[in-house]
Amino acid sequence: MPLLPAEEVDGWEDADVTTESPDGTPDRRPRGRRWLRLLALAVALLVLSGAGAGWWLYEHLDGNIKTDTRTENELRKFEAERPAAVVHDAQNILLIGSDNRGGKGNGKYGKDTGTQRSDTTILLHLQAGAKSATAVSIPRDLMVDVPSCTGADGTRGKARFAQFNWAFEFGGPACTIRTVEKLTGIRVDHHMIVDFSGFKKMVNAVGGVEVCLKEPIDDDEAHLRLPAGRQVLHGEQALGYVRARYSIGDGSDTERIGRQQEFLGALVKKLQSNGVLLNPARLYPVLDAATSSLTTDPGLSSLKDLYDLARGMRHIPREKIQFLTIPRQPYTYNRNRDELVQPDADRLFRQLRLDRPVSVAKTVTHASGDDPKSGTSTPYEGTTAAHDMC
Repeated sequence: MPLLPAEEVDGWEDADVTTESPDGTPDRRPRGRRWLRLLALAVALLVLSGAGAGWWLYEHLDGNIKTDTRTENELRKFEAERPAAVVHDAQNILLIGSDNRGGKGNGKYGKDTGTQRSDTTILLHLQAGAKSATAVSIPRDLMVDVPSCTGADGTRGKARFAQFNWAFEFGGPACTIRTVEKLTGIRVDHHMIVDFSGFKKMVNAVGGVEVCLKEPIDDDEAHLRLPAGRQVLHGEQALGYVRARYSIGDGSDTERIGRQQEFLGALVKKLQSNGVLLNPARLYPVLDAATSSLTTDPGLSSLKDLYDLARGMRHIPREKIQFLTIPRQPYTYNRNRDELVQPDADRLFRQLRLDRPVSVAKTVTHASGDDPKSGTSTPYEGTTAAHDMC
């Protein structure tokens, strides 16, 4: 092959390069085409490496999620007693905040006794057509009928009338789901369990949540020291804030639930903001925190399942993302416990069961429930994600 001077090669992008074919005849190939082939190969390698990284990230996030098959197997045994789904396009998801003190990161919140309690339990109703999302808190101290359940050690306990959070402590999520279904008549389609560490990760991933305090907080039990005024709480402080009880307000669990609802509303608002959802650098930590903190039933145990759920909720207006507590009052025989307020509670359960609209207001001075003449419902006391904590 003839050699060319270096100065000619440097400026010869589109000239032909002469080579010799096997039969000895000259074979002229455009040099520009060779560079195009090299460029195409480089692009292909970049695409493949990017796809490989994307696949690795997907597998990592998908693998974070822990699947709870034991609960599904236990619930199957009691299928005959469970309520049927009335509106099939609506969904009811039970969110359980576990105070598990075992494992890395949770031990500092108290002694690990081998049991867990559900200090925070929320029944999330997603209305058909993604029209609204209603999160109903169930007080831990609400007196309810807990069915006979199988404990973690395999022994079967007796049915009892007890505090609601006993169901999770003695029978786990399956017993909690059966208790909720017995109480409300609402079919629970899915469940999620989040522990202390998972909550902190989520708050940190969105860059913290802003709160406004009327007075300073000094709570040893919640590991919390905060000044009065406007401030952004990050993981550890945020967890202490939603756990604190006796050092804020009247010390009631009802007031703590209200504070949790306000905080969750602010967290949802932060998640819906463009700064998080449209910024890959901020979105990935949120996804990593969410998936690594969750234990779910098999129906929600993949990243695709959770994505489909989130996609269905992303266009719900903030004023339609609502938080309220089951209508309750101090229990007649023990003022430190709660009981349902009737008929308000049953009206709420019926509205959710039939997928009818539910509305909330900061202050309610009249009975809640359906208005048969207008076809609407009077509001329950609660808040929305559109409400500004400050």
